[in-house]
Amino acid sequence: RAAIIEGPAMIELHRVSKVYSVGPVKVPALSDVSFRIAKGEFVVLTGASGAGKTTLLRLLYRDDLPSEGDIEVLGHDLVPLRRTRVAALRRSIGVVFQDAKLLPVRTVYENVAFVLRVLGTPRREITPRVFDALRVVGLSARAQAYPAQLSQGEAQRASLARAIVRKPPLLLVDEPTGNLDDAMEAEIIDVLKDIGGGGTTVVLATHQARLAAALRRRTITLEGGRVVKDEG
Repeated sequence: RAAIIEGPAMIELHRVSKVYSVGPVKVPALSDVSFRIAKGEFVVLTGASGAGKTTLLRLLYRDDLPSEGDIEVLGHDLVPLRRTRVAALRRSIGVVFQDAKLLPVRTVYENVAFVLRVLGTPRREITPRVFDALRVVGLSARAQAYPAQLSQGEAQRASLARAIVRKPPLLLVDEPTGNLDDAMEAEIIDVLKDIGGGGTTVVLATHQARLAAALRRRTITLEGGRVVKDEG
């Protein structure tokens, strides 16, 4: 059963394919992918490792271009988008990787604040915005801790805070619970549900079918680079 989508679109893909060249060999990563995600939706992108999930996320934040097809994100047609406009697009997209990628010599507070400083946020706004983000992910008490002092779950929540501190309308999350135990996984999922409940559009990629089922959200399943199911 295809999902019924209402409201303005945040993401639209039309017949998107991606083929990588490995020497003389052509390796298809995505084939004829089409779907639409409405503003404010929480969508789970699932499939086995190698199904094309990470490739798809990279296309959505314009880290790569499709071999064929059209992609629209936040009203931008990504294929012809000028390089000078890519940075502006990415400022509206939060991205969270499986590896939290925190700066090891900076505290949690500094890791989150760094994003705002790079964007030229007025100094008086930085501290309240950082602590707003840390409160959302439940890390206010760990603001002065360094990454080496964090559990894996805390590190992932710090990465989430860094991604949402700009209050982006779109959040892309790639395998956020892959290295976590069940308790830490539950914490991260609860945080993501809260973020989605606040109106942010969330696209969560996971290879864990159990996790996708537990979330009870619209689920797009990839297999061999193709959409084989779109339910919810």
